[in-house]
Parts: sequence; structure tokens; C-alpha cells
Amino acid sequence: MYRPIIRAAALLAGLALGTLAAVAQTPEKKQLKLGVGGKASLYYLTLTLCEQLGYFKEQGLDVEINDFAGGAKALQSLIGGSVDVVTGAYEHNIRMQAKGQDIRAVIELGRYPAINIMVRKDRPYKTAADLKGMKIGVSAPGSSTQLIAQYVMVQAGLKPDDASFIGVGLGAAPVAAMKKGELDALSNTEPANSKLVKDGDVIVITDTTTTAGVTKLLGGPMSAAVLYTRGEFAEKNPQTVQALVNAFYKTLKWLEKATPDQVAAKMPEEFMLGDKALYVDAIKAVADAYSKDGIISVEVQQRSLKFLQTFDDELKTAKIDLSKTWDGRFVAKAAETIK
Repeated sequence: MYRPIIRAAALLAGLALGTLAAVAQTPEKKQLKLGVGGKASLYYLTLTLCEQLGYFKEQGLDVEINDFAGGAKALQSLIGGSVDVVTGAYEHNIRMQAKGQDIRAVIELGRYPAINIMVRKDRPYKTAADLKGMKIGVSAPGSSTQLIAQYVMVQAGLKPDDASFIGVGLGAAPVAAMKKGELDALSNTEPANSKLVKDGDVIVITDTTTTAGVTKLLGGPMSAAVLYTRGEFAEKNPQTVQALVNAFYKTLKWLEKATPDQVAAKMPEEFMLGDKALYVDAIKAVADAYSKDGIISVEVQQRSLKFLQTFDDELKTAKIDLSKTWDGRFVAKAAETIK
């Protein structure tokens, strides 16, 4: 007589617990603004894939993507409060930490910079020291494309300001600038790089898309694109940040198994510079650059700081607590539930 009542009570209790669990998992802020500096670049492939695969919506999020001219501009939008989160270079987290700003990366999207430096074939060039006095195109002043170029210059015995850096964006714009002869050299990402190489306009002097290239220049992996936000936002909206990290982590796992053709099929045609075959080749070129586990190790954090200290006088003397630039709890949780 009592068994049906007990079963019903147990069922109701289970449903109640399930409901509470669902509420606990609900993002605190479902409508979000995300900043990025050059969405069409393969540096940010995971962002567009995440959007196209529907993983933001699957996590209960409505994400508005604001595309800026470069990573430095996207960072400014976060500091100014016009966006909630940013997909951008990990180096920005370190530089902001030096300025007393609590900016945290919550998942690694790229483990190599995947930024190449190219010089026009009609410019005299033998070694990186010849970059002195050149007009070098970068995505935006202060962005990681400029930082890589400055690092290469300093390694060659030059000063960080021995060249002129000109913001030309990513995608089709830098290609046009190089073809018009407005630049002597370019520090940029795919697919622009492959387009210029294929057309015979440039020689590649620095390649950070491969394990061999990154090891030669930097000594090993160095985090590139990450998802980062203000510490205050992460503390007030932990379920929202978890939902974002879940979406990106699932994207990384999808990307790990996908072929270049499958990836290209998910991307907007306007990103392909009018040449789908070239775009597929560009995806192949940077395939190793994407993160495998979403984690920024202590070794990589230290390598990133050493990289910046090479040419940034402020960071040479600043006291940096690298543990405050990385919040790994969200990706750890994502790894437990997403296979």
C-alpha cells in the first residue's frame, strides 16, 4: 500500500534535485558580447567554428560577436566595458597583470602563435637585421602580430622601434597593402600568408605555425589565442564562463578529429579570399597550432613572460604573478564532462 507512495515521493524528490541541478547550471548571463580582433583570421578559427557548430546556443548562450581591427582593440573594449569576454592573445593577460588589471584566461585555443613574418621579394633582405627601417604591416599596433615582429628584431640585435609598424588588419586588407607596395614586410596570419606566398609576392622569414618553427624561434609552445575576461566577471558569473568554456572545449575536440575539408565546409565563404582550395591548404598549414587540451601550463606561462620581457622594458622590472593570468578551473570541469 505504501510502496507506490514511496516510489512517487522518491520520483518527485529526484525530479526536484534534477531541477535544482539544472538551475544551478544555468548561465547567470545568457546574452553576452564577445570581442575579437580579426574574426576572419585562422588565428580565431575556433571562435567561428564554435558559432557555426551551434555550441554557444547549445550551452544556453546568445553571443554577440564584435569584430575589431586587432587584438589590442578587442582588449580595450573589455577594459572599457563594451564587451564581456574576448578571444585574444594570452600575452595581453600578462601585460594587464603588470598594470594591476585582473584579466584572466580561462581556456587556451591556440598553442602556437601561427604568425609568420614575410618580406616582399623586391626588397633587399638577407637576415632579420635587414628589417631595420622597414614599414612592417601588423594587424593593429600593440597586437601579437607586432609583438612577434619586435621579438624577431631584438633577437637580431635591433631595437623594438627600429621599424615602422602599420596597422592593416587581417584577411584581405593586408594582402592588398602588400600587393600595392605600401609595406616592406608583413607580420600576419592565415589565410593572408598563404595567399601572398602562392602569388609569389613574399618570402617567409619566420614561421610559428609548426612545432619545428615555434621551437626554433621561441624554444617551445607559447599560448596564442585564448578566451579571457575580467576576474570580477568570472567570479560573478561562474556558470556563464563555464558555459563558454564548455562550448570552446567541445569545439577543440571537434576540430581535433575533423579534416581540413570538413573545417572549411563550416566556414563563411567571405573568409576564403576567393580561393577555397588555398583556404583548405591554409587550414592544413596551421593544423598543429590549435590547442589539444585547452590548458596553459606553468612552463608556457613562463615562456610567454620571457618572450615579452625581451622587448618590453616595463615587464623587465614588473612583479608578475603568472598564476593570476590563468584560471584553469573551468577547463578542468569541461574536460570531466566533455569527451
